[in-house]
Amino acid sequence: MMSHAKTKLPFGQPDYPVIVSDVPYRLADDRILLRALIYQPEGEGPFPAVVCVHGGAWMFGDRTATQGFADMVAACGVVVMAIDFRMAPRDPYPSSLVDINYAVRWLKQNAAMFSVEPTAVGGLGISSGGHLILLSALRPFDSRYAAEKLSQAEDIDARLAFVITCSGVLDPLDRYRMAQQLGDQEIIACHDTYFRDKEVMREASPPLILERGEKVELPPALFFQGSEDTRVPAGTAQRMAELCVAAGGQAEAVVYPGMGHAIGSWGRVELFDMLRHTMRFIGNSVSGA
Repeated sequence: MMSHAKTKLPFGQPDYPVIVSDVPYRLADDRILLRALIYQPEGEGPFPAVVCVHGGAWMFGDRTATQGFADMVAACGVVVMAIDFRMAPRDPYPSSLVDINYAVRWLKQNAAMFSVEPTAVGGLGISSGGHLILLSALRPFDSRYAAEKLSQAEDIDARLAFVITCSGVLDPLDRYRMAQQLGDQEIIACHDTYFRDKEVMREASPPLILERGEKVELPPALFFQGSEDTRVPAGTAQRMAELCVAAGGQAEAVVYPGMGHAIGSWGRVELFDMLRHTMRFIGNSVSGA
């Protein structure tokens, strides 16, 4: 594991004042100006950072969706870049992956502006955003995802130093089958709109990618899930962690008993445990521990 010796390690609890700025990072298709909220701890860095990808079934939400959580993460000493990205129905897979790949490179390119250590940029995703950030982490060099050039940054890639998911829809095909069994038309429609068909879901499924033996990047990974999450198949986080370890990576699943899908509905004990666990994980990932 690479050590990022210069990087300031995060605290286990919120302690920094946070500055929030709203910045454009990409003009997509010459028609959509994509913006990001950047949550920056006040103080001397350089800090580790995360590109934060919101949930919303690949169709809904924006950069403001993770405000409360992003603010807590930043207050612990991690810069958070919470991004807008293209979504279905107008922009199906893989458009959002193009934007996420670009955002990672953009943050590395602009690291000095936000007191970020560019070698300590990781990813964080919620629900469907967990699927997207994990897919981006596994395939940073995929020619589809890395298709958009970043001016004066040809030597910067979208590899992540670590990846974290919360209630991640990590296997879209497995979740689609679950929705079919339950007759959940809302989830079925979102999958159909973004992925278009089951073969695309299979191609874009992180656990199936590892089971197929594809050549991937495997940054340290941390997967959170509630035991009573009815919107993601039970055992998704554990399965993903086991596959990462079997493929030679470092990964851990943390399952909170009694917690559902939306982390905003989790108890304070679970939320603060998740925060402490996240900061310890980031610290270990960027210090080489």
